[in-house]
Amino acid sequence: MMRSVILAAGRGSRMGHLGDDRPKCLVELEGKALIERQIAALRRGGVDEIGVVRGYRAEMIDFPGLFYFANERWAETNMVMSLAAAAPWLRSGPVIVSYADIFYRSELVRGLAGTPGQLVISYDRAWRRLWTRRFADPLADAETFRIDSAGCLLAIGGKTTCIEDIEGQYMGLLKVTPPAWLAIEALLDSVAAEIGDRLDVTGLLRRLLERGVAVDTLGTDGQWGEIDNPEDAALYENMVMAGDLVLEDALESR
Repeated sequence: MMRSVILAAGRGSRMGHLGDDRPKCLVELEGKALIERQIAALRRGGVDEIGVVRGYRAEMIDFPGLFYFANERWAETNMVMSLAAAAPWLRSGPVIVSYADIFYRSELVRGLAGTPGQLVISYDRAWRRLWTRRFADPLADAETFRIDSAGCLLAIGGKTTCIEDIEGQYMGLLKVTPPAWLAIEALLDSVAAEIGDRLDVTGLLRRLLERGVAVDTLGTDGQWGEIDNPEDAALYENMVMAGDLVLEDALESR
């Protein structure tokens, strides 16, 4: 059995007017909420059960057939604590973990599920095409990402002015197996509570690498996106209209 958990507890303060009255996962792209796109891609990708970690405006995230976890401290914690809310699933079998502000295709879900490794993250090899459209200076936002010849992660999440330090960009979609979750729990047990509360997934990955935990990777080439602000939402709508971005439901209708 393959399960998935969508991390949808946060407020998404950078969404401006788009997030004033709803969680970030309910922001729409081409008339469909991001979480609906995630659910569809996960199910098409072979996921049997989908859970959602809720927090901000939890009552608005209510879809049939899903399981729900709660991060009651969503306002004072970061994504790793939301992930920890789903610990019973993470201890019992492999889980595809998805951020709530991204969209992607089912083939990436299937790829993650089938990639060997206890902890596998997806990344975009063609990141520069998207980052140059999202940011005036792509290097101002892009973070270090380096892998070895076998695809094992070497570095992630640092700032750099050297383009050679960026072999891709982490996408916010990953596979966590029980041994990897045990390593994550051991790491959280070893740090002060306030550090764990502030930890995001990129920071978690960096700390795991420092401890010698292997992180495998799965690369893709575009056709995904992250909506972090109203400008992102408008950009993707324009990309769809121009044919630069083909959403999976559009592929199916062809």
